[in-house]
Amino acid sequence: MATGKVVVEKVGGRSTATSCFSKYPLKFLLPSKAAPAGTDVVWIYSITYGGGIVSGDSISCEFTIGNGCTAVITTQSSTKVYKAIGSKCSEQLLETRIGSESLLVVIPDPVTCFSTARYYQKQIFRMVSDSNLVLVDWITSGRHANGEKWDFEFYKSINNVYLEDDHPLFLDTVLLEKRSIQSIAERMQDYHAIAMVILFGAKLKEIQKQVQENVKNMMSEQLQISYGSRRHKSDTNSRNGFMKPEFIASCSTFGHEGKGVVIRIASDSTESVYNFLRQQLAELEPLLGQVPYA
Repeated sequence: MATGKVVVEKVGGRSTATSCFSKYPLKFLLPSKAAPAGTDVVWIYSITYGGGIVSGDSISCEFTIGNGCTAVITTQSSTKVYKAIGSKCSEQLLETRIGSESLLVVIPDPVTCFSTARYYQKQIFRMVSDSNLVLVDWITSGRHANGEKWDFEFYKSINNVYLEDDHPLFLDTVLLEKRSIQSIAERMQDYHAIAMVILFGAKLKEIQKQVQENVKNMMSEQLQISYGSRRHKSDTNSRNGFMKPEFIASCSTFGHEGKGVVIRIASDSTESVYNFLRQQLAELEPLLGQVPYA
């Protein structure tokens, strides 16, 4: 049985949560004030008791966004994954159905895995050709104050997007696993956060164009600065006069006629990712009533 379910439908011409259910360790909050006057959107805050996921916990959520509706799924803080007990793995499963001309915006805070944590996440989005989706999925290196840097045992995040008849549109998996030969920290080098952003649908066309242009300009400037920054003594950040950028972002299209855009990010700080998301998703404010991550 699902840990939580939410159904959003049109009632009196407005997007309305007509059904909402959750049980331990999950809780949904649907504050009426989250959507300012003049906007047609339902904000859904997903919260775990104790502020995190305990070893062995399994959370399963189902969301149905009806035709013509707009909904936002977010959190109030980072999703903490506590230390694993033995080989137990915490898991979180999310399945959504997005109706015709609907918009679903999934903008959580990052996942933060504690030392030795084991975490598995799978998110499935089932849409029709004129559905719209914004998805942010990201993870930090851990609890810096405790000296933890990519010190967890296992992290796997799957994001699969399907159109009608289960036709695969976008399939993506991120796997970070501790190995005896090379640690996760060694592979991630000096980066402390990685993120993926998906923008899909006709309602997001102008935002897609702007984000692609912004990323292109941003990285051109970053790489010019990095290449021009030569150090008098060599270190791990410099090779042949090229200094590794503190923030890296890339864009690519997917789907029929490039209807979708995926942005991938690596940064040496969590705050840099928050700033990037606030800036690039600011154009969603007219649809959502507020800027994501503001």
